[in-house]
Amino acid sequence: MNTERPPLRRFGPEFVAEQRRRYGKRPPESRMLSYDQAVLQEYEPWRIWLDDQLDFLPEGVAAAFAANLWREQNFWPDVIELAAGAALRRKGFRVEFERKWGNLTPDWTVVGEDGAPVALVEVLTHSPQQGTIAKIKAWHGLVERLKQIPVRVVLTAAGDSSRPLDAPDAGTSKKIAQDLHQALLSAVPRSVFHSQGYTFLLRADPRTGQAMVPPGMGAILVPPSNIAGVVSAQPVTAGIAKKVSKYRALAQEAGLPLIVAAGADTFTGLQLQHLDDLLQGAATSSFQFDFGDSFISHSVEIDPFNPPRWTMPSDLAGVLWVHNDFPFSTTWRPNPAAATSAPRAFAAETDSSAPAAGLV
Repeated sequence: MNTERPPLRRFGPEFVAEQRRRYGKRPPESRMLSYDQAVLQEYEPWRIWLDDQLDFLPEGVAAAFAANLWREQNFWPDVIELAAGAALRRKGFRVEFERKWGNLTPDWTVVGEDGAPVALVEVLTHSPQQGTIAKIKAWHGLVERLKQIPVRVVLTAAGDSSRPLDAPDAGTSKKIAQDLHQALLSAVPRSVFHSQGYTFLLRADPRTGQAMVPPGMGAILVPPSNIAGVVSAQPVTAGIAKKVSKYRALAQEAGLPLIVAAGADTFTGLQLQHLDDLLQGAATSSFQFDFGDSFISHSVEIDPFNPPRWTMPSDLAGVLWVHNDFPFSTTWRPNPAAATSAPRAFAAETDSSAPAAGLV
């Protein structure tokens, strides 16, 4: 008789059923933003991958990860951290999570075949500005209320182009929905609606000039995204510099290369190309915005003849970029002027695209 215990599936069918039971009846704006990844069938490969990564951690550490992973403030930082560990293992290393080095605990200590440490890896996740998620959920609450109005129109919120439009609180959203319900069902045709200090516009199809007709049976609001603005890797490089400052002495004392594994929450819009642009001093600027955004960005001074450029500090062996799309591949950006180089296995581009020109 086979008495071997099956592997623990922390995020298997029982987990999905429990998440649906606890949060499924809540309005979408009251759920965690990771709810879809927690319950939808299309994200089952994510949940299996997360289970597999936690199996590599000590039981107590894995349990803590599993308990906190789905919280909005933890989801992407935890995914990026686990993905960094997975990438190190793919490169043939054994890794130890938060091994103690005196009073410091680097996220990953990389261990060679002989069991001796060969590198220290700290993880950095670029997240949206504080309050962004709350604003997104607040607007989403109004979107859900307006869906109940049985008039098939598409609305957008008009705002000041010089500043972000404040998100309505729950009470204000309820009153707006009541006002718009009455106005949209009125016999008087209108294209502009005022309610509770907000202005809403009826959106027209740019091809026909006629009011847009959305799918479904209710009104659709295209709200401000609250993520509009400049997309730059400068906050990440500033964060990397802080990591280097914190762990520089330890890396020097241990004689080990210091590596930062960096990634970004999807809401930030930040990608590897933005880091590459900064490394190369490319005269490019990136912005992200959506159809509902009236405010795009505060004024930005750009000198095309003197673009910002980042040079990695000599105490940094390189940056391991973690892509935020499943299955979370990585790309290695070495520091050609590093005082202590990373192990050669880091240069093997086995799970991502080749380095950009001039960055090998």
